[in-house]
Amino acid sequence: MALTTALVVFCLFLYTNALYFHIGETERKCFIEEIPDETMVVGHYKVQAYDHNAKDYMPVSPDIGMHVEVSDPESKVVLSRTYAAEGRFTFTSHSAGEHIICLNSNSSAWFNAGQLRVHLDINVGEHAVDYQQVQAKDKLTELQLRVRQLLDQVEQITKEQNYQREREERFRYTSESVNQRVFMWAVIQSLVLILLGVGQSLHLRSFFIKKKLV
Repeated sequence: MALTTALVVFCLFLYTNALYFHIGETERKCFIEEIPDETMVVGHYKVQAYDHNAKDYMPVSPDIGMHVEVSDPESKVVLSRTYAAEGRFTFTSHSAGEHIICLNSNSSAWFNAGQLRVHLDINVGEHAVDYQQVQAKDKLTELQLRVRQLLDQVEQITKEQNYQREREERFRYTSESVNQRVFMWAVIQSLVLILLGVGQSLHLRSFFIKKKLV
């Protein structure tokens, strides 16, 4: 029971990431998200530019947009598109693992580049689903909608458990491989030391025989 509760809390923490960061107009910022396979990801963002007159971050001009690029664990580009200064992007993972999400503005102001503040909210799995829209589209009652949400949560937790199990298997395989290599290296070192000892003993014996000390 405690493990299940911890996993649910972990999933809630992992699949709702809201933050903001500062970049220059020509800079690029990347984030790493560990995502199970066949999982939908939705990102909401808003870009603001620093206004020296107002001494604050204000909405940017309409010609400033954001380019979003997403790469999967095999470094294949899943999404590469330029959006407006405020909006959302979405993609579905086809392989489990670390996905790299990079954002940069489409500004070409190399010499007069200003400072941008980007608000970013990334939702993964069932948190990326707009259930109000689903309810209106499928004409679901409140109870049916709640059941739908619970089923999606169970499915997402199952995907996360499978992903964590795969990670554990890879880690165990890596640990066993490292332990085996360390053991073999220790055996080789022992053999080398034994051979050196035997060689030195034979050399000393030959030396003593030549000097007629034995």
